[in-house]
Amino acid sequence: MGKRNMDALSEEEKRLFPLKTVTSVVSLFESILKRTTEPDLALLSIIVGCIENTLTCNQQILSGAKSTVLTTTVEETSEKILAIPPVRKEDDFPEIEWPIVEALYVKFRAVIKSSVDVTQYGCSEFATRELVKKVSDVIWNTLTRSYYKDRAHLQSLYSYLTGNKLDCFGVALAVVAGCQVLGFNDVHLALSEDHAWVIFGLDGKETAEVTWHGKGNEDKRGQPVDAGIQARSWLYVSGNPVICSRFTEVASLVSSINPSITATTDSLEVASMQQALLWVLYDTSHLTRYPMALGNLADLEELSPTPGRCHCGQLFSQAIEVARRCYGNSHVYPYTYQGGYFYRNRMYKEALESWANAADAIRSYNYSREDEEIYKEFLEIANELIPFVMKVEGSGHSARSILKDSECFAHLLRFYDGICQWEEGSCTPVLHIGWAKPLVNTISKFDSQVRRHVVISCSEVAEEDTPATKPPAKEQDKEERLVDSHVDDKTADQKAWLGSTVLAALTDLCGRTVLSPAFFLGPDTKTGSYTQAIHSLNISGTTASTDSPVKIVNKPKLYLRSHKMAGLKDLLLSEKLNTHAISLQLTAQSQVQLGGRKLRGEEAKDAKQEGRDANLSRPKRTRKE
Repeated sequence: MGKRNMDALSEEEKRLFPLKTVTSVVSLFESILKRTTEPDLALLSIIVGCIENTLTCNQQILSGAKSTVLTTTVEETSEKILAIPPVRKEDDFPEIEWPIVEALYVKFRAVIKSSVDVTQYGCSEFATRELVKKVSDVIWNTLTRSYYKDRAHLQSLYSYLTGNKLDCFGVALAVVAGCQVLGFNDVHLALSEDHAWVIFGLDGKETAEVTWHGKGNEDKRGQPVDAGIQARSWLYVSGNPVICSRFTEVASLVSSINPSITATTDSLEVASMQQALLWVLYDTSHLTRYPMALGNLADLEELSPTPGRCHCGQLFSQAIEVARRCYGNSHVYPYTYQGGYFYRNRMYKEALESWANAADAIRSYNYSREDEEIYKEFLEIANELIPFVMKVEGSGHSARSILKDSECFAHLLRFYDGICQWEEGSCTPVLHIGWAKPLVNTISKFDSQVRRHVVISCSEVAEEDTPATKPPAKEQDKEERLVDSHVDDKTADQKAWLGSTVLAALTDLCGRTVLSPAFFLGPDTKTGSYTQAIHSLNISGTTASTDSPVKIVNKPKLYLRSHKMAGLKDLLLSEKLNTHAISLQLTAQSQVQLGGRKLRGEEAKDAKQEGRDANLSRPKRTRKE
């Protein structure tokens, strides 16, 4: 075991060193991914981390040594200045020597092997919870005593071995790499959209926290993640994380590469390397179940399209398809990635639909303080992006403006409906006055005729379920699509045609001095048909023919599931908006579960018999006369 791991690279692969071009790094990864043996996570993390840190950390922008990448923004096309350290003209970055990489690799193996005595945990083929916890402790205790949640370039083992610093993902990756060093190949990463833990044991049925998320959560290490899943927290994606193989873990460390030097400056070489490596993984089918990596690749392709490759829009759509097919539509970021792409390219109607789909994904969760990242994402969409869209669209008088499109209004309401349902049953409120003001301002941009063109109804969930109860995500998927602009029912078409024809005939007749008595006498008693009565109408020698029915304009239909938005139904459709009432309803906390856990089953029946509220765990105080 030791000899195989020490010879992490073949002699042919070692000859690719020193690495000094993106092509040489790609060749190394291609060679490793073609092997029949599993790739060594520690080695690959050290290599990409070394390149990333060399090009992004402590670098100064040098005059005369810069490259640019065009970044399309909403207002204009701007240039990002990219710093490059002094290198030879034919190279992409400073030489990465094999002895340096090998020394760091040997150091990591020594730290793990000297700190963990495998014999204390039995000779089982599979890792135990105690062993996973021990490896996690080793990594944790060798870190500096600080949290680095929002610091860049701390996700690789290079950062750990050279500075004793790791972020949340970096700790999880280091634990899996450490278990691989010890010979336990059943330990793998499980990735949500903002968290990571490990699975292990026979068939990967065991789960364990190995890293932190936010301050003060380190005590969770070693515990299973069942509590987070049962709490319906987005952080644990309803138990639908990306379960990694060893090759998917390679994809995760590549996807986590951060090319930023500053908030406005990126390293073109690091971005190019990441893009090329993601395509290698894409071609070897290691991204087929990884929506986040597909979204990252799409973002890179939008900035710098690769000749001969599919368009970035197809990659965004593919990420969404994977999230729906493989993870029960539990992932939100594929939709926000796509929405951001549409927004940057001024495809505002499509952006609103993508954001509404993101809200559909979040509605099945309960909000908690740990969900701050996705909360900030939705807050930015609601308070910055959508108001900007309304400002742009409201500045002109185009007949094709989305402000005159009832489907766009339906998408907007569906977006807020998902946010409101996310709040229901949560111990922490989501919406406050900061949400209400932009919503009221946005709704007021739509004319009353456009708003009333949307057919709004409330689903059984909003009418019957208690605030703390949410339908399972799978059941929601089976329900009718929230916005449906087509009427497929033949009976509905026939009724609409008949009603429109009668209305048109009546309108025409009312403008004349002589009205047809037969029309007002109702259906012919002999035939019993309205249609024949309409056929009998003859005005100035012209017969109302059913061969040319009145054109029916289908109205978008919207099903509101949240209590708050259902309560706003009449206000939203009124000719004059009562903005104060809308703000009060939107920010009301009556739907937030603040009184303790909800009682279910027999407990709820007993509580009802005793005169207690089934939504609260404590009995009501008896009212004094």
